[in-house]
Amino acid sequence: MTPTPLAPLAGVRVLELGNFIAAPTAGRMLADFGAEVIKVERPGSGDELRNWRLHPGSTTSLLFHTINRNKQSITLDLRTDEGRDVVLALAAECDVVLENFRPGTLERWGIGPDELNAVNPDIVIGRISAFGQTGPLSARPGFAAVAEAMSGFRNLVGDPDRPPVRVGISIGDSIAGLYAAYGVMMSLFQRQTRAAAGLEPAPLVERVVDVALNEAMFSMMESLVPDYQAHGIERERVGGRMEGIAPTNAYVCADGASVVIAGNGDSIFVRFMQIIGRDDLAADPDLATNSLRWHRREELDAAIGAWTATLPADEVLSILDESGVPSGPIYTAADLSTSPQYAARNMIQKFDVEAGDEIARDVGFPGIVPVLGSASLPIRTLAPTLGQHTDEVLRRYDIRPPATAPGPGSASASASASANSTSTATSTPATEGN
Repeated sequence: MTPTPLAPLAGVRVLELGNFIAAPTAGRMLADFGAEVIKVERPGSGDELRNWRLHPGSTTSLLFHTINRNKQSITLDLRTDEGRDVVLALAAECDVVLENFRPGTLERWGIGPDELNAVNPDIVIGRISAFGQTGPLSARPGFAAVAEAMSGFRNLVGDPDRPPVRVGISIGDSIAGLYAAYGVMMSLFQRQTRAAAGLEPAPLVERVVDVALNEAMFSMMESLVPDYQAHGIERERVGGRMEGIAPTNAYVCADGASVVIAGNGDSIFVRFMQIIGRDDLAADPDLATNSLRWHRREELDAAIGAWTATLPADEVLSILDESGVPSGPIYTAADLSTSPQYAARNMIQKFDVEAGDEIARDVGFPGIVPVLGSASLPIRTLAPTLGQHTDEVLRRYDIRPPATAPGPGSASASASASANSTSTATSTPATEGN
């Protein structure tokens, strides 16, 4: 007998009005665990992410496939009365609506929280924007790059003698998407517990999950503000280190490869120094704690770097592993592709994808996190084609399609290009430089 696939969110229906990365990341997380996610895209062009980092010969970016797997796509012009009517009809059949337009956009289109609540008094609404739905900056558009900068995050990334840099992924969007998915699940759980207790649905204000990109990143900044307000300490960029923790950094080995070593635990530090032949540092009382070691971080890094420079990376890692000193290689895409650890947990799952006139076979995509059981759940499908499920979804819920809707493939759900100009563009292209 074939085992029933794990799908803890089976039966949950989600209407995703978002584009780019943040709201679609939340939708992906829900879809990964069995929720039915109906992605609404604009007619003709669809979600702009379809064309980001598009390689020659491809028509849909692998980034879009990664973030929009396990979903259905319909097309719809949200600016029209017909589009609004279809959204409200679908919302009446769904548990969750996700969106990441600029605050006020859905209200202007007649599909804001009040209208959604009127057709479905149980609806949970996940809203992601640059600065949230309230406050003096709420109406301001913003990409994740701006939100990361205004969260304090960007100021800590890079080397101290150079301007701040950006990490190589859209981390602000992704973390906001994680928070949105978490908030949605909290609201769904609250709905369940209230129903079990015989209570009415929570008021609408409690069912609107308001995620701001800058706040999502600010929440990751640990004690940045308390350190400043209590002690007047302004944290600074420290390159590959972590302020107040030593030794931990990347070190170059004899073969030119770099490894990361985190020998900052007090007992670990002693073993680490003994391994590299520096018993004098291991026994030094002025290096007994992290706070003391931090003041001599340059000296410690020099000693460690002198040792790693004498051995190839594999030998360095083997010695440290045997001694219980946390360390690891710095993986590239090629390393990830052949990692037995990722393979053992089904964290790289293979699909065939189009590449112009040819098909790229067995292309690996990131698996589903967190693991339920011993390995990642299987990805059911890659991203749908634009409008692939328009007719199917509307028939399923007995919804009359807009009279002006184009044929399959071009009548999908999202705002049009001009509508997008008023949306909160919640991500930044890889080539964006500010």
